[in-house]
Amino acid sequence: MKKLLLATAVAALSVSAANAAPTLYGKAFVTADYVNADFDSDFPGADRDEDTVEINSNSSRIGLKGSEALTANTDVIYQLEYGTRVDGDSDGFTNRDTYLGVVNKQFGEVRAGKNQSTLDYVNNVVVNDGYWDNLGGNKLEENEDFGGLNMADSSRINSSIIWKAPKYNNLPLELAVMYSSDEANGNKDDGFGAALMFDQGTGFTAGVAYDKDQNIEGDIIRGTATADLSQYIAYPVTLGALYQVADFDGAGSGDEDEKGLVLSAAMALSNFARPATIYTQYNKTDNLNGWNNADSDQIVVGGKYFYKDNIIAHAYAGVNNADNVRSVSINDDTVTYGPYGDGEVFVVGGGLEYRF
Repeated sequence: MKKLLLATAVAALSVSAANAAPTLYGKAFVTADYVNADFDSDFPGADRDEDTVEINSNSSRIGLKGSEALTANTDVIYQLEYGTRVDGDSDGFTNRDTYLGVVNKQFGEVRAGKNQSTLDYVNNVVVNDGYWDNLGGNKLEENEDFGGLNMADSSRINSSIIWKAPKYNNLPLELAVMYSSDEANGNKDDGFGAALMFDQGTGFTAGVAYDKDQNIEGDIIRGTATADLSQYIAYPVTLGALYQVADFDGAGSGDEDEKGLVLSAAMALSNFARPATIYTQYNKTDNLNGWNNADSDQIVVGGKYFYKDNIIAHAYAGVNNADNVRSVSINDDTVTYGPYGDGEVFVVGGGLEYRF
């Protein structure tokens, strides 16, 4: 009996230690990119031109995550994730998703910290990787002075809380609601967002999200849909579409609604020794940052080859053209407007990604 009790105690301690042990994870993703970019303006001295090869680190990161039982139905969950530059362009680490929370079978999941906004919860449309890994974003590499090359995008929000609803009667719906405090929102007020995703595992998904005073000072509404055609016909292609409208209220933006569209397609290849995929993605944005007639188009084609599940080779080429864009800088509530102009960024590149 004593031996049995001792064995039980040891087993219990082992399970507790295993639950408490965090998981170390991350990735290193480095590419070599030929970049040809220019900005043409009628204003003297405002033109910019770049023609070079860059070594770039793409969303490289390291993190710790885990969970530990609090009660029979509730676990404490945590994640500490930090971005790093494998290319050495900057030192140290930057916060990515870092949070502490709890998950309960009846009440769902709550996490507090720095969280990716719920606007991103309905985005499974982006297929681009490397230099062009962007649905939106107002800056592209060396063109940082000239914003607005793509639509407003989701970002990580400081001092935020997310609630994920539990599944109800196995309904194929995922609901998430977010609140962010104005203490970390700059000039913006308290922010909030919500997202609802429909996915019943049949190859079709649809999502809708709303965001206020989090990613921009104003409102964003986004809708997405994807279809895995291999679930319906003998063709290994996944199609995606995203449409978004952003209403800017803040300084440094125009009075028009920004409207963005993304179309994507990815196809698995079967004539290689290891899994491989080719893809293409088209981005179109009208009234960039709310400015009338400031528009952009972006088209990217690329491919991935999986030497192993966690070692991936990438190659891609793409171009972004933006018309009637202008630079805007905001310091201490003072808005400085730069000249109008047309921008173009052409990039061919490739590299290696290692996940652990």
